[in-house]
Amino acid sequence: MRITKLSVRDFRRYREFEVPLAPGLTIIHGPNEAGKTTIQRALELILTKKATSNAAEMDGLRSWDAPLEARPVIAIDFEIEDEENGIQHGSIEKAFRGAKGTVRLEIGGEVITDPTLADQALAELTGIPTEAFFRSTASIRHHELADLDRDEAALRDRLQASISGADRGTSRAKRKLERAIFDLSTKGAKNPGRLKVADEAVDQEQAAVEQGELALAQLERDRDTLSGSRERRAASDADLAERRSLLEKARQAERLTAERVAAQERFERFRHAVKTAEELAVLHASHPSPNPLAVLEQVTNRLRRLDATIRELRAALSGEVAVQFEVPAEPTWRPLSRVAIGLVLLGVVLAAGTFVARLTGVLDLGTAPQLIGGAIAGIGFILAFVAFWLRRNDRMQTQLRDVEIDRRLRGRSEMEQELKQAEADTVQQLAGIGLDDLPAAEALLEVEQEHVARIERLTAQLEGLVGKEPTEALPGLRDAAALEIEQKTHALEALGPIASEPRARERLEVEVRDLESALERARDDEANARARVEANVVDAEAVAAHAERLTHWQEQLAALQRRARIYERTLSEIERAEQATMKSATRYLETKMVADIERVTEGRYRRVQVDDKTLDIRLHAPERGDWVDVTSLSQGTLDLVYLVARIGLVRLVTGDKRPPLILDDPFVTLDDARATRALELLRDVANDFQVIYLTTSDRYDASADAVVPLAGPTEVDDLAGVRAEPERVAHG
Repeated sequence: MRITKLSVRDFRRYREFEVPLAPGLTIIHGPNEAGKTTIQRALELILTKKATSNAAEMDGLRSWDAPLEARPVIAIDFEIEDEENGIQHGSIEKAFRGAKGTVRLEIGGEVITDPTLADQALAELTGIPTEAFFRSTASIRHHELADLDRDEAALRDRLQASISGADRGTSRAKRKLERAIFDLSTKGAKNPGRLKVADEAVDQEQAAVEQGELALAQLERDRDTLSGSRERRAASDADLAERRSLLEKARQAERLTAERVAAQERFERFRHAVKTAEELAVLHASHPSPNPLAVLEQVTNRLRRLDATIRELRAALSGEVAVQFEVPAEPTWRPLSRVAIGLVLLGVVLAAGTFVARLTGVLDLGTAPQLIGGAIAGIGFILAFVAFWLRRNDRMQTQLRDVEIDRRLRGRSEMEQELKQAEADTVQQLAGIGLDDLPAAEALLEVEQEHVARIERLTAQLEGLVGKEPTEALPGLRDAAALEIEQKTHALEALGPIASEPRARERLEVEVRDLESALERARDDEANARARVEANVVDAEAVAAHAERLTHWQEQLAALQRRARIYERTLSEIERAEQATMKSATRYLETKMVADIERVTEGRYRRVQVDDKTLDIRLHAPERGDWVDVTSLSQGTLDLVYLVARIGLVRLVTGDKRPPLILDDPFVTLDDARATRALELLRDVANDFQVIYLTTSDRYDASADAVVPLAGPTEVDDLAGVRAEPERVAHG
């Protein structure tokens, strides 16, 4: 992996910062507090730290002048060289916000946002599994090189962790194993080991158990009796529980049956109510008469009175001599009034019938018929007004004529005139209701009365069924009752055969009472048996306790013996594996370190030895003609040897992976000549690995593929202002 660009936001001294990096050797130089360590830490975090790491840990890395809600965000662009696909470009961004942290890794057209999967993919690309592993190999700080000089155990642990990929040193594990084996196996009388303690405890408990076994024989017989009593009591208890469960099911079945019967009654009532409501809707929409019953009764009664008057007048005139006189023509307003009444009735019937049909849902013709009916009724009213005006004029003329007739003819003329008036009223009333004679009107009245009476009967019946319940809610209530019937039926079926068994509850109640009596007898038997066991003089519990402790100590002794064997075997295997692993690793390190040390020291040191067990590094000193420990050499040589060892370790543990090497001024203790040759070594290493060199000096800039200068901090503490403030306070 070769990083092409690093971007940070709200991280340490940088609110927002971007660093371009070369694929080979990049020199980043700047004064103290310029942010070099910040860049190195940012690269360590982006490559190894999970985005969901502890928020408190990451809060310390937030910029001082950043808002409280701001958290560090680090991103890099990188290139991966693949033999099959060539060079692939990718990028990764991590926002460190604790549990809410996010990550986005994009490479080869694939995007990964899961933090765990992203870190796994990044470890596959770089060969760096953890942050500790990175700090032990490819991320090198000059002060850590000095620490290795003062603590050889730290060096061995770091080399072992780098070679084996472990997070902890094998030396610590070996010490723990040796201490554990000593704690187990020591035979001292004053400070015995755990194995000796367990062995003595087993002997003591074994003797106690053997002494108690003779006394336990009688106790065992008493316990057998108690066990039989307990089994009989348990069987009775189980039978009683089963019968109680069946009794509860039987009671539940009775309740469900009663609820289903009630639901069936509601269903039949609402079903009948729905049919009645539908029949009422049909009856309301199909009246035999277009006129209301009250109007029809009024007209029929009027016709009956007129018919009686006509018969009386005809009977009175039938025995007298007819008097001839000129009968005036029928007034012109009467046909016009009949037409007006007919139009009014027709319009009202048409509008009312359409409204009733739409209200009941029988037929929906829209509003057009209502408008037409209203128009017809309006025309009828206009004609009625004209007829009324003509009638008024005709009455005035009739009055004048009647005065003349009255002068000439009294008596019979009045009767004839009254007869004609009654006949004319009869014709007018019949025309108003659209019938031919009185029998037809009486027949229509009888049919309409029967129709209305049927509506009233059905309305009363519906009210008796559902009360004031709205008719539109009846189907829903009917369906709800049907659903409840189905639910109760399913619930009864789920109860099993007990739900259909007749008189199951009575039978089970009797059985439960019998089983309760049997359980009481079983409990009495168990109590008697327990009393005999407790009255036995043998301390069964003490013997059992000895037996339990014996078993416990035997198991503990076996476990301790097994643990001792495992510890010894593990320790020997670790030592053997460590020797094999370290031998292979040290030979590899020696091969890689010889050429690099010879080159940097210009042939002064040409031979290197790395101890297979202690990992101590020795060089062959030409002055002495013998091997010397590296810690006895100068600090510059020591740092150089450890740097070369680190580079060799990176080659060893990463295999074909190429993580970036981040060096924090490891040449600070080298002289100019060695520093120049060491930089040439880094130039060669940069052919395989990307090298990022952080330093305070610009003496290496000419050899770099890219140089990134950093500016130091410019803010200063205004000490004069701080001192002036107390003086003002004092003077005040």
